[in-house]
Amino acid sequence: MKALVYEGPRKVSVKEVPDAKIERPTDAVVRIRSTNICGSDLHMYEGRTDMESGRVLGHENLGEVVEVGSAVDKLKVGDWVAVPFNVSCGHCENCEHGLTAFCLNANPSGTAGAAYGFADMGPYNGGQAEYLRVPWADFNCLRLPEDAEEKQLDYVMLADIFPTGYHVTELAGLMPGESVVIFGGGPVGQMAALSATIKSASKVMVVDWHPDRLALCEKIGAIPIDYSKVDPVERVKELTNGKGADRGCECVGYQAHDPQGREHPNLTMNNLVKAVKFTGGIGVVGVFIPNDPGGPDPLAKQGEIVFDWGMLWFKGQRVATGQCNVKAYNRQLRQLIHMDKAKPSWIVSHTLSLDKAPDGYLHVTVRPVMWRERLQADEERVRRAPRRASCSDAELER
Repeated sequence: MKALVYEGPRKVSVKEVPDAKIERPTDAVVRIRSTNICGSDLHMYEGRTDMESGRVLGHENLGEVVEVGSAVDKLKVGDWVAVPFNVSCGHCENCEHGLTAFCLNANPSGTAGAAYGFADMGPYNGGQAEYLRVPWADFNCLRLPEDAEEKQLDYVMLADIFPTGYHVTELAGLMPGESVVIFGGGPVGQMAALSATIKSASKVMVVDWHPDRLALCEKIGAIPIDYSKVDPVERVKELTNGKGADRGCECVGYQAHDPQGREHPNLTMNNLVKAVKFTGGIGVVGVFIPNDPGGPDPLAKQGEIVFDWGMLWFKGQRVATGQCNVKAYNRQLRQLIHMDKAKPSWIVSHTLSLDKAPDGYLHVTVRPVMWRERLQADEERVRRAPRRASCSDAELER
C-alpha cells in the first residue's frame, strides 16, 4: 500500500510499505477516506521531536472497515468509522476512568498513552496511507451514521481536532454565560471557539496575528484580537470591564512566536496568566514536550519554560493540561454533526491526494497562515487514496 513516510527533518515521501493487516484478533483494518495533517505532524516533520525515520505519519483518520479480527464483535465490514488519535485498550485503570489519552497498556515503552504515527507514543503506524490497522477496534472505532460519506469533512474532525477544541474548554472549566479568551487561532483554537459557542459562552475572544485565522473565527461570532496590532492582555481587559476573562485556553504550544517571528515557548502561557481573571481557569492543549531538539534555548531543549508562577499563584488561578481523551467527547460531537448543530468543516480550505501529501507539508510549513489540508482520493483511484481535511495552522497549528 502507499503511505506517507517520515525520513528525517523536513523530508517526507509517499512510498510503498507493507499492507496494514490483522495482527491480533481484536484488530480491524480500515481503508482511509480522509486524514488530516496535524500541527503535531509538523512538530515531527520539522525535527522538533525524536520521531524515528521510516514511520508512517497521520493520527486523524476516518475510513471504511474492510477487515475485522475474529474477536471483533461490534464492527462489521462496510462500517464507516472515525478513529480517535488515542490508541487505547479500553480496560486498564485509566481507560476505565475515561482517560484514554493515558492508556496504561497500549504503549510498550511503558509511557501512559499511545497514538498513531506519533513520536514516543508507541509503534503504531499512522493513517496518511491507504489503509490503517486499528488495535482494540471495538473500543477505538466510532461508527458513523448513514451520512458519513457526505459529511466526512466534518466527521474526520472527530479524530482529534474537534474533541481537542472541546477538551480545552473543559480543562479551563468553561460554563454557560462565562467569557473565554483563546490564544491561538489555528484549527485547535477555531474548534475551541466553536465549542465555547456550543457551550453558550457569553464572549469568545481569539488571539492570533494571521488575518485568515482571525477571519475564520469571526465567522462564528468570536471577537478577533490581532496581537501584532494591540496588546492582547489589555484588549481582553477592555472587553471584560477590566476584570479579565473568566477562562483561558492555550491552543498554541511550545512553538509560540511573536509577530516578528521570534520563538517564545512561554509567550502564550504567561499572557494567559495576565489575561485571565483572579480565580479563573486555564486549559492547555497546545503541545509541550519533555525534549525539544530544536528548542531556541537550553531550557526549551529540555522542555522547560520561564513561567510566571508567582502571578498564577497570587491570582488563585487553576491550570489543567494534557492531550484530549477523544472518546470522552466524540460520540456527543458526532451527534451534533449528524443533526446539523455543528459543522466543523468550515475551517477546511484545501484537499489533496495522498500522492501530493509531501507538497502539503511543504505548503503549511512555508506559509505563515495555518492551513489544514485534507488528502483526497484521485478520480482514477477512487476509494483508495486517503483524503485529508484542511484547517488553518492550528492543526497545522499548535
